[in-house]
Amino acid sequence: MSDPRLTPANGRVAHDSLRGKVQAERFTPGTAHRVAVPLVDLCRAPGGARDRQLLAGEGFLVLERRDGYAFGQAANDGYVGYLPEDALGPDGPVTHRVAALATHVYDKANFKSRDLRRLSHGALLNVTGTEGRFARLADGGHVPMQHLAPLDRPDSDPAAVALSFLGTPYLWGGNSADGIDCSGLVQRALLSCGIDFPRDSDQQEAGPGKDLSPDAPLQRGDLIFWKGHVGMLLDPETLIHANAHHMQVAVEPLETAVARIAQAEFGELRSRRRPPVPRG
Repeated sequence: MSDPRLTPANGRVAHDSLRGKVQAERFTPGTAHRVAVPLVDLCRAPGGARDRQLLAGEGFLVLERRDGYAFGQAANDGYVGYLPEDALGPDGPVTHRVAALATHVYDKANFKSRDLRRLSHGALLNVTGTEGRFARLADGGHVPMQHLAPLDRPDSDPAAVALSFLGTPYLWGGNSADGIDCSGLVQRALLSCGIDFPRDSDQQEAGPGKDLSPDAPLQRGDLIFWKGHVGMLLDPETLIHANAHHMQVAVEPLETAVARIAQAEFGELRSRRRPPVPRG
């Protein structure tokens, strides 16, 4: 059975690639768009529960517009859902990503000028030039160059990216510096290093990389899985994870986390995985 989280179909409409595989009233190639707001929830139903979030500039393939909502599929991991259609803008080029935990877009190339919006780590931008120490965006806004990185320069250490989120509030389905969950943190750390990675912990457990045997030596960047939870190692004895116990991204000894979580809802440690090597 196909995973509904990754199947671009809702009964009324389906992507062209699903012809002969699912039933739908119509099939379409969809239209490419980009998120035009700083952050938006991607929901399992119009106005329903949040499954995950999309950041400014991320791509979204729209298959249907109905009653103010767009149904479609996220470009970076194939996740399917609904979001308000007014959160989307036209497709277009992006050149840079926000590499700091967060930044502001200013109306002028001056940090004392009016701030227009706040962007999270991972937001995608189209930089058209520079003014002093600021990048000038296609829409006329300005962002400190210190907070940006070209798309062709990924980070090299996922654990360092995860650590930059230390203290970020825990938010179920969150994907940003305003709030993030366990699998969102792992995905964000790996995406920043040029590694395409699934969104949810069960997908990540079966995703790219190498399974580690229970007695295999652990190293920085390895992933530790429980049923419904995931964390990343800073070193063989130290775990960083977004979790509802601390209600934030926290660092704790792996041994302490394993013992505590065994008594909580996730139970015993289930598996360990080494993700692909960063391209940076």
